[in-house]
Amino acid sequence: MRTPFTLLMLATAVLATSTAQALEKRQTPYASQFVIHNSCPSAINLYIGGQLDSRIPTGGSVTKFSAPGFFYTDANGGNANGAGTLRAGFYDNGYYYMVRDGEGSLNTGMVITPNQRPSPQGLCQSISCNTDNCTTAFSQPPTAFPAVNGSVAPPPPYYRCPIENTTYDISFCSSGSWPGPLSWRIHPTFDHIEKCIDVQGGVFANGTPVQLYDCNGTPAQNWLLNHGSTKIQRSGTNFCLDAGSNPGNGVGMKIWTCYDGNPAQQWYYTDDNRIALEGKGQCLDLPNGDLSNSNRVQTWQCTNKNENQVWML
Repeated sequence: MRTPFTLLMLATAVLATSTAQALEKRQTPYASQFVIHNSCPSAINLYIGGQLDSRIPTGGSVTKFSAPGFFYTDANGGNANGAGTLRAGFYDNGYYYMVRDGEGSLNTGMVITPNQRPSPQGLCQSISCNTDNCTTAFSQPPTAFPAVNGSVAPPPPYYRCPIENTTYDISFCSSGSWPGPLSWRIHPTFDHIEKCIDVQGGVFANGTPVQLYDCNGTPAQNWLLNHGSTKIQRSGTNFCLDAGSNPGNGVGMKIWTCYDGNPAQQWYYTDDNRIALEGKGQCLDLPNGDLSNSNRVQTWQCTNKNENQVWML
C-alpha cells in the first residue's frame, strides 16, 4: 500500500524528470556547429565574441561548436573590437543575421549558409553581403527579435532556420577578393566595347604586361579609377598600372605594387576620355590602333583627336 508520502515522492520524481527533459529539449541548439571559411586574398584573424580565436590562411577553414558572440575579422581595414567590420550573429530559435558596422566600405564580403537545409517559404536561406549598399545586414545590432510564427519567415534582415542541429557555413570574401569601390572595364574608343584592357594571363605580379584583349568578365579586366587625378588599380589587389621609371614613346605598360606618390602610377583621366600620365605629356596609347588580342598598351605623346588614346569606361 502506498502512503500519501510515497505518492508525493513519486509525483515529485516524475515532475523532476519531465522538467529535466523539457529543459534538455529547450536547450537543444538549433545551430550545432559553425564552419568558417577564408577565401580572401590573404590570411585573416577570426574573432568570436570580441576575442581573437584563430588565424585562417587563404583557402583554409576552422570549425567551432559554439557562438558566444559575433563572428568577424579585422582584415582589410576592420578593427579587433568589431568597429568597421561585417559580422555574423546567431540567436535563439534559429535566428541568424549580419551587422554591418560603420558607413565606410565593407572590410570583407560575407555569406552565411545553413548547410544542407531546405529553404521552404524563405526559411533557412543563404544570405550574402558583398557591397556597401547590401540590404541583408543591420546597420547596428538588433535589440529585439520577432516572435516565432510557425513556418513563416521573418522579415529581412532577420533570417531563421528552425531546424535543430544545423551546421552553418560562414564564408569571408566568397568572391575571392576584397570588396571595394565600383570597378570598371576600360575600352578603346566608343566603338569597341568588346575589347578591354587586361592583365596578361591574369597574373597579378610585379612586371606583368598590360594588354588589349577580348572582354571576358575575368578579374584581370576590372580596374578602379576616377575622373581627374587617379591611380588605375586592379580591383581587389594592390597592383596599379605603371609606366616605369623612364616613361616615353613606345614604353609598354605593366602592373606594379601600388605606392602613394609614385609618378609612374599617377594618371589623369581627362574630360575628353584620355588617360594621361601626370606632368609627362604622355598618354595611354593603343599601338597603331591594333585591336588584336595581346597587343600591349603603351605610353605615347599626347595628341589631340588621336583615337588610339581615347578610352571609355
